Amino acid sequence: MDQKQLRNTLLLVCGAFIWGTAFVAQSVGSDYMGPYTFLAGRSWLACAFLLGLMAVLRKMGRTNTAAEPGFWQNKKVLVKGGISCGAALFAASAAQQMGIGTTSTAKAGFMTALYVVLVPVTSIFFGSRPGVKLWGCVVVSVVGLYLLCLAGRDTLSLTGGEWQLLLCAALFTLQIMLVNHFSPQLDGIQLSFMQFLVVAVLSTVFMFAFETPTIEQFRGAAVSIAYCGIMSSGVAYTLQIVGQKELDPTIASLAMCLESVFSALAGWLILGETLSATELCGCVLMFGAIVASQLPEKRRVG
Repeated sequence: MDQKQLRNTLLLVCGAFIWGTAFVAQSVGSDYMGPYTFLAGRSWLACAFLLGLMAVLRKMGRTNTAAEPGFWQNKKVLVKGGISCGAALFAASAAQQMGIGTTSTAKAGFMTALYVVLVPVTSIFFGSRPGVKLWGCVVVSVVGLYLLCLAGRDTLSLTGGEWQLLLCAALFTLQIMLVNHFSPQLDGIQLSFMQFLVVAVLSTVFMFAFETPTIEQFRGAAVSIAYCGIMSSGVAYTLQIVGQKELDPTIASLAMCLESVFSALAGWLILGETLSATELCGCVLMFGAIVASQLPEKRRVG
């Protein structure tokens, strides 16, 4: 691995660290306010950060204006992509924030990371044919999910928060598929801004419809909102854009999968959360399935 690939991998690891530790901030924020209020606060802050970032990059001459003059590029596709990706991201983020408020950050991080397995499975409907290895990963992840959430309980039912996190993983899968469709046609930061703008508007509407936000709530959750809005939504996304350029996609996926590990470690170190040996085995199996799903299959010669 050359120095450029090593640098880009480290950028992705930093992004995964921010995303993983953001689970702690989301957990703390849920103690002060409802999920839609928290989501609205972090999303408007993310919009402000990304808008400022775009302005700075344009001033530095780092944007591509050859295809279309003006600040916004490919406007019609940008609006369509922003609405589609933003609606999916809003639903996924809301489900995640609701689930985090009722379960540990470790479980939230690992269950959310199931999208890494769900994405290639979903691609079946778009003409892809996964091999035996991928189906093995799905089976292993389901076993890990059972150990993490259900082992030792009197009932084989998920809690409300765990169902919400599974829904979150499915919705993030949809969001990732939509981003994969629109991103080749658009500037990555502009698409990010547009989708966060949609999330901010939708979460604000739901906030006033279903919750009662107060200034005191925002004061109490100010640090959590700032970390999630600027670091998780703004900085980490930018690190992902920069880090994935000219980097082997397998290495990139493995680096970003560390988000689930960092979420568990952050919950343990910062919040004092603990996992039983059985739950730890579930985490290991799920993480192993997530990593294995990204490894290339060996092709037979001849």
